[in-house]
Amino acid sequence: MIVRLTRYMNFVECHEEPIHIPGYIQSFGYLIGIDAESHSITFFSRNITDIFKIERVDSLFGKELTDFPESFQQIIDSDIYVSLDRFTRRENETYFDKIFIGDKEYHFSVFKSGGFIFLEFEEVLINPDKRISNKYDNFYGIDNAQELWNHLLETLAKVVNYDRMMIYKFMMDGSGKVIAEKKNDEMESFLGLHYPESDIPKQARQLYLRKRKRIFSNVHSDTVPLLSKSEEHIDLTFAASRGMSPIHGQYLKNSGASSSFSISIIIDDHLWGLVTCQNTEPKHIDLEDRVQAGIFTALAANAYSSFKSKSELNYRLELNERVSQLKIKFLKHHYLSDSLIESKAEIKDLPEADGVAIVSDEHIVTEGVTPSVAVINTIIQWASENTTDQIYVNRSFLKNHGEELGLSENAAGIIIYFIERDKNEMLIWFRKEFDEHIDWAGNPEKKIEVFSYNGEEKQIISPRTSFRIFTENIKGHSKRWNSRNISAVHAIRDLILETSHKNYNAVKRLNDELKKVNEELDSFSYTISHDLGTPLTVMKLNAQMLLGNLTDSSEKSKHKINTIIEEIDNMAEMMQDVLQLSRAKHSDIQLEAMKTEMTIRKISENAKLTYGNPESEVVIRECPDVLADKTMLHQVFLNIINNAVKYSSHREHPKVEIEGTENGENVMYRISDNGIGIPEEEKHKMFKIFNRMDNAKKFKGNGVGLSIVHRIMKRIGGNVDYESNKEGTSFILTFKKP
Repeated sequence: MIVRLTRYMNFVECHEEPIHIPGYIQSFGYLIGIDAESHSITFFSRNITDIFKIERVDSLFGKELTDFPESFQQIIDSDIYVSLDRFTRRENETYFDKIFIGDKEYHFSVFKSGGFIFLEFEEVLINPDKRISNKYDNFYGIDNAQELWNHLLETLAKVVNYDRMMIYKFMMDGSGKVIAEKKNDEMESFLGLHYPESDIPKQARQLYLRKRKRIFSNVHSDTVPLLSKSEEHIDLTFAASRGMSPIHGQYLKNSGASSSFSISIIIDDHLWGLVTCQNTEPKHIDLEDRVQAGIFTALAANAYSSFKSKSELNYRLELNERVSQLKIKFLKHHYLSDSLIESKAEIKDLPEADGVAIVSDEHIVTEGVTPSVAVINTIIQWASENTTDQIYVNRSFLKNHGEELGLSENAAGIIIYFIERDKNEMLIWFRKEFDEHIDWAGNPEKKIEVFSYNGEEKQIISPRTSFRIFTENIKGHSKRWNSRNISAVHAIRDLILETSHKNYNAVKRLNDELKKVNEELDSFSYTISHDLGTPLTVMKLNAQMLLGNLTDSSEKSKHKINTIIEEIDNMAEMMQDVLQLSRAKHSDIQLEAMKTEMTIRKISENAKLTYGNPESEVVIRECPDVLADKTMLHQVFLNIINNAVKYSSHREHPKVEIEGTENGENVMYRISDNGIGIPEEEKHKMFKIFNRMDNAKKFKGNGVGLSIVHRIMKRIGGNVDYESNKEGTSFILTFKKP
């Protein structure tokens, strides 16, 4: 007995329909199924007699193709069939070949699935309208999503060219939206329309993830049943010619389409969306063109994923920078509540909220647009009793709990982060109600109708008969909290955990350990700098004695020894600077009111004699008193003024100007020169030890002086900054006013 493998429906919901085992295929395909172990014929489509010469189809069951050479010789001789076991080692991988059956050429596809090897055939079609330019794969040069999807549709139109081609993006709830479209001029646009989840139910989405290209050539043509000796239902998930669901067929007819072709858009192993193509007339796309369309879609999906990843990385870097700045403010305070209150504006803005409430015990501090304190207290009570997660997110809070909690439109969406439940410490972000409407392609409400299958009546979800725009107004929601908003909340949480007073002791211990290590390093630097002085002095004396003993004729030797003495002097100067740098951090300081004018004038005169030229000019204006340590003050002005005189000495009219001004509680000294300036690309390393600018290499020095100044100014509670261009440099020293 031959069994016709047909499944009828006994369900109400679309998601229950077993669309992967319809029991039939489409009329463009021909299918033979053989046992994966024995290679015996197990099932086949009834239409194989249209292309293969077979006298009695029931004689095929249990036999191998090789038992019928007069019928299947073209298959038997094909490269794929000769190496069938090699090509079908892995499940669900399809291999392609072309063979002639009679005088026609057919695509021959082979794959293994569920204990069977599927042999699938369809006629080769020549596409005279196919146009592929050398720009077909320029997806990676596009960094705009809309442009990318439009480019994909333009590219696919040169291969498949259906009347309407759309990019359909899945929403989080399974519904979808048309985000790009290419259509014939006479067709109505579906761009921007939403489609309910039931249009592509869960089991259909799962199949799109597994079988990434799907064609229905003619929704009006009769289906071709599968014939088998067994009643086992054959899984046709990976068959290109798998028959369509009756509901889906009716859906396409209702929409005015006679043919459809879809390609899955897979991003990060998830079904992100579909390329959906519809044609008003029946239309079949050749297998090679379908494969090529799938390749283009994969390229576009990869390009989209690539620039989205780049965009996400840039956002993460920006978020890290903003959180780093926030951390500086947090560390100013001993108590978390003080940190949060001072930074409440930044805390509100990071997740793009309209308002935020900082809750600590019974105290509530708000920023931005928030509900009243009484309503916030009601929300706090509700959250404590009804949530368990540390972070609670809801964009429909007003819709779900508005009446119950007496909420206003300012609390349509909320995020709650429980810092510490026991102490009633939390942050609550608010978003206002968003006046949202959705344009659906037809009324999304489900209707149940009675359909007759094989004389038996079944109740099923009726596919929509109208696709006229249906506008649904959405109330009680805020704008969606997206992944970036949630990441920002997580960053704030991590910052609080890192800087909270609850971690104060652990952080203090770590800081004490780091301080001890730094002190040991400074002590080492001091010891090395000091102890190396003696051997350097001995080396220099010996070199000078050797120089005095040379005859007048040994000019070459004299030059070498003079070079040694010069390098010894450079090393000694470097060690002295390292010693000063160590002292700048090690030495005890005593801040007192200091007069600066005599110190500045003395340093300036010595600098002109040591580093200047006869034309060097130092202009000293007002010199107000400052709060500083006497020794350290001298060291700061010594380094800055010496540099100013030295680096301007090669100018035709070298000039240095020094002026102090009072500014509130501070005194600011500006030491300006018309010297070589500081290159913009090197400014980031100005105060690093042993760093010298490329344009300063012709001047004597070792790059320690500014590190000493930077360290001293931090120790005495001041600051050092600078401004520079090609006309010269100004260093700004900021001291506390005595």
